[in-house]
Amino acid sequence: MVLRINESQIDRVNELVKRLCCNCDEGNCLLLDDGETHPCIQLISVTGIYCKYFKEAVLPAEKKLYAEIIKYTKSKNERKKQNEKLGQYNNHRH
Repeated sequence: MVLRINESQIDRVNELVKRLCCNCDEGNCLLLDDGETHPCIQLISVTGIYCKYFKEAVLPAEKKLYAEIIKYTKSKNERKKQNEKLGQYNNHRH
């Protein structure tokens, strides 16, 4: 599951990556290094948490931010489900 982030969380996520992620080396991801450098996917992501390592090992260290992101993701998922149900209801009415 991708955790969604909003605009106010992007800078805090990026700070956390740079400060605590042991796989981030000058903006590049050591886990993706195959002889060539690859940018850290989390530093270029503006809509969600896409790095499993960051999500599992780094983000929980910042409890407040982690809780905000979980709450935001749940509310987005709930709205999406409600819209899907409404769409199904509207499709059946015609």
